[in-house]
Amino acid sequence: MVFTSHIFLFYFLPLVLLVYYALPFRFRNGFLTLASYLFYGWWMPWFVLLMMTSTVVDYFCAKVISAQGVERRHRLTALVTSIAVNLGLLGFFKYYMFAMENLNRLCELIGADAFSVLQVTLPIGISFYTFQTMSYTIDVYRGVAPPVKSFGDFSCFVSLFPQLIAGPIVRYNTVALQLASRTHTLTKFSSGTGLFILGFSKKILLANPMGEVADAAFAADSLMMADAWFGIVAYAFQIYFDFSGYSDMAIGLGRMLGFEFPRNFYAPYLADSITDFWRRWHISLSTFLRDYLYFPLGGNRKGPARTYVNLAVVMLLGGLWHGASWLFVAWGLYHGILLGLERILGRRSFYQEIPRSLRVVVTFVLVLFSWVLFRSSTIAEAGSYFTALMGVANLTTASTLIAAKLYTPVHVLIMAICAMLTVQPVQSFDWVDRLSWPKAWLLLPLFMLAIGEMFTQAFNPFLYFQF
Repeated sequence: MVFTSHIFLFYFLPLVLLVYYALPFRFRNGFLTLASYLFYGWWMPWFVLLMMTSTVVDYFCAKVISAQGVERRHRLTALVTSIAVNLGLLGFFKYYMFAMENLNRLCELIGADAFSVLQVTLPIGISFYTFQTMSYTIDVYRGVAPPVKSFGDFSCFVSLFPQLIAGPIVRYNTVALQLASRTHTLTKFSSGTGLFILGFSKKILLANPMGEVADAAFAADSLMMADAWFGIVAYAFQIYFDFSGYSDMAIGLGRMLGFEFPRNFYAPYLADSITDFWRRWHISLSTFLRDYLYFPLGGNRKGPARTYVNLAVVMLLGGLWHGASWLFVAWGLYHGILLGLERILGRRSFYQEIPRSLRVVVTFVLVLFSWVLFRSSTIAEAGSYFTALMGVANLTTASTLIAAKLYTPVHVLIMAICAMLTVQPVQSFDWVDRLSWPKAWLLLPLFMLAIGEMFTQAFNPFLYFQF
């Protein structure tokens, strides 16, 4: 089920809220679990079985880890079991076909027979909920999270529909107390409603039109230099407003149900370095990789050389987390190299000597280059797009015709609005903190406009559903 659909807006969400608030608190977590399973299984019911598997395995592994008098080797076995099951599920469903395709290419090179490849469907959201359940057992093992009191509460945590499909990645210790007891106030509910409307509007009114521009640019056989830059900036806005819009909606829905989820974006295109960018972009993933991969690898505690290797490894795996493609690996490695270079140069770099506004521009351009890798379907397509950005592509007659698809008045206007919103200091997460009546009256027509536009658009799920 998609947040930006009439089924969710007019049927699922109102019914869930009505029943949720009609029930006594002790039944609410159970009801949310059932509703979340319905939400998740709407497209493919058998996907629910995978989520149940992760839930059951990690619940009982954590019970072994937290039990009194259990030997350390048994606790470690339970932890390894949890990690192996979660990574095994993720590895098979997300990377099996990628691995087999590359193995068959190798077989072709050496003249061996190719293997038959089983066609595997990627379950939506598996990258997110496996990370969440796995982080629970790791945190219980480390002693930084309390063991869950009941299987029902843990099932609710894993399946909670607002953040189930595309994050933010919520760790158990951030919502442990809220599962047991949470407050429901009009202020929190109205703030959540406002944030949901802003996220919904970002997706429908900004991300989707910018996606039309990006799709046209990347589908072109050849591009003029200005068109290529316009197209990649459009994609930068598309992925930002698409993903931050989903995060806003998820956090808003959480507040409507009494939960408080962590912030996932903080004006990332105002970052003045790649290091700063990763403090602002997909914060729940970057902190997850830091705490569960970078620090266990040694972080920056084992000398400069090891630090740079750790950064490269973490970002490479972060890229691979996004998808089974060498382009995602290249995207992650690109960011890892830039992070390493920034650490090497530090304050001695000319980069730190220029005014902050110029550093923001330089950082944005570096991020744009990375989005070419992220958006392209093949390495050849990425190479062609890079040559277009540099102005050295082979132009054809079609190159002049693409402008008609890119520079429509609506697209240019929305591009300008996106640019303005990305540089203004007050983000949607902050704007709804104190939701006043004037703000509410601004949100109402915005929501009506977005709903009307939703009915004119083709089915367009969030970009991060594929990850």
